Amino acid sequence: MNISLPSSLTFAAMMLALVAFPVAAEHHVFAFDRDDPDLEWGPCTDVADFFPDGCKSTILQGDPAERYADVLMRIPANAKIPSHYHTSAERMVLVAGEFHIHPDGQDTVVMTQGTYAYGPALAHHSAECKDEGDCYLFIAFEEPVDAMAVEH
Repeated sequence: MNISLPSSLTFAAMMLALVAFPVAAEHHVFAFDRDDPDLEWGPCTDVADFFPDGCKSTILQGDPAERYADVLMRIPANAKIPSHYHTSAERMVLVAGEFHIHPDGQDTVVMTQGTYAYGPALAHHSAECKDEGDCYLFIAFEEPVDAMAVEH
């Protein structure tokens, strides 16, 4: 049998790839609608007791006790979230409503549907849903999900 060197290397590389990097069967793309009946909503007070009544959250991806969890929050209309901070940075997109973030020492950040905002780790801020309907806020956390009250 006469196999050329390049095809032997190509075959070996393909076999190594199949062994070292199995087909991503356990990795899949998925999506949720905010009204999806399969979403399991829990009270925001499970994270911290200072969140307003009626605030709900659901984990879209990941484990909130681990790094890189994605959370969807449903904040009631006109609800206020008191000053707090997170040990993680937050990457946020407002899915619905009008949401105001009040970072300490900065102007208010007004989020409308589709707006992105970044909150650095340990940044003190308060917030409120300024809409007649609920605000839906997607948050991607880099570190485990937490929220600590700030006493002024």
